Amino acid sequence: MNIIQQVSTTQKAVAFTFDDGPNPEYTPQLLDIFDEVSGRATFFMMGKQIELYPETALDVHIRQHEIGNHTYSHPFMTKISLEECERELLVTDSLITQVTGTKPVVMRPPYLDFNEEIQSITDKMGYPVIGSNNGGTRDWEMPGVDHILEVTREQVGCGSILLFHDGFGDRSQTIEAVRILAKELTAQGYQLVTVSELLQMAES
Repeated sequence: MNIIQQVSTTQKAVAFTFDDGPNPEYTPQLLDIFDEVSGRATFFMMGKQIELYPETALDVHIRQHEIGNHTYSHPFMTKISLEECERELLVTDSLITQVTGTKPVVMRPPYLDFNEEIQSITDKMGYPVIGSNNGGTRDWEMPGVDHILEVTREQVGCGSILLFHDGFGDRSQTIEAVRILAKELTAQGYQLVTVSELLQMAES
C-alpha cells in the first residue's frame, strides 16, 4: 500500500497542502500569503465544498495552485462500499474539471483512511495517494499557533509534504502559522511547490 508521506529529493523544496476547502473566508487568505512569497500550494478539495464555493475553487486554479481530490463528502473510505468510494472520487474529479477546466492528478483520502482495496480504485484513476509528514500538528483541533509551528518545523526538510486545513470551522490559527512558516521557509531558501511539482523532483 502506497501513501506518499514525503518525497525523496536533495532539492530544497516543500509542498504545503490544505484539506477540506474551498472555504470563502480562509482559502483566499492562504492565496494571498503564497502570493507574497511567490510560492505555490496544493488544495485537496471536497466536492461538496466546490459546489458551494465554485468561485473560490476557480480562484485557486487561476492563481496557479494545484487542486487535488479529497472525495465528495469526506467519508471514512474503508467504511463504505468500493462502489461508493469510486463515486466519491469520480464526482469530485468531474466537479474540479468542470470548474477549472483541469483534471486533478493527486488525491488524499479523508482521515488518511486507506487500504489495498481502495488503492485498486486510486490506481485505476491514476492518482498518487498523498499523505504528509507533519500529522502531529493536528491543526484542525486548534492546538495553538505555537504548537502548529513547533511540530511542523521539526518535520521540515527537502521533500516534506506539510498538511493543514482550510475548511471546517475556525482556521485562524492555521492561517497565522502558515503565514509565519511560508516567510520563514522562503527565507531559508526553500521553494514552496505543488505536490505534483515535488513528485517530479523525486530521486530514486
